[in-house]
Amino acid sequence: MDVHFKRTDRVAEQIQKSLAMLIQKSLKDPRLGMITVNEVRVTKDLAYADVYFSVFPDEHAKQTELLLSNASSFLRKQLALELSTRITPKLRFRFDASLAQGEKITRALMEGRQSPSSLEDDELGV
Repeated sequence: MDVHFKRTDRVAEQIQKSLAMLIQKSLKDPRLGMITVNEVRVTKDLAYADVYFSVFPDEHAKQTELLLSNASSFLRKQLALELSTRITPKLRFRFDASLAQGEKITRALMEGRQSPSSLEDDELGV
């Protein structure tokens, strides 16, 4: 492990791995879709951890954020058992829309490639 790696980064990485497993195995709510924990950012004093997640399908993002926020105290207690820190951060869940936005951009670019006739007309000066 790199010596220059900050402690908060190491804690955030451990929280991300642990939460991914806890959400998958411990939360049995059928309203939860396929959740991916994309990133965790921990404050310097380890008081809070912002957990960025994506969910499939995207339409359930608000409901999933609410469900995860309601389960945050349970998840925090489970994390406390796994982390070797004196303080277990309070969890704040945030929907990460960057994957959905990236998909929309990719789809738009692919649609632009599928209509080469407009590009050929521009090259010919028509």
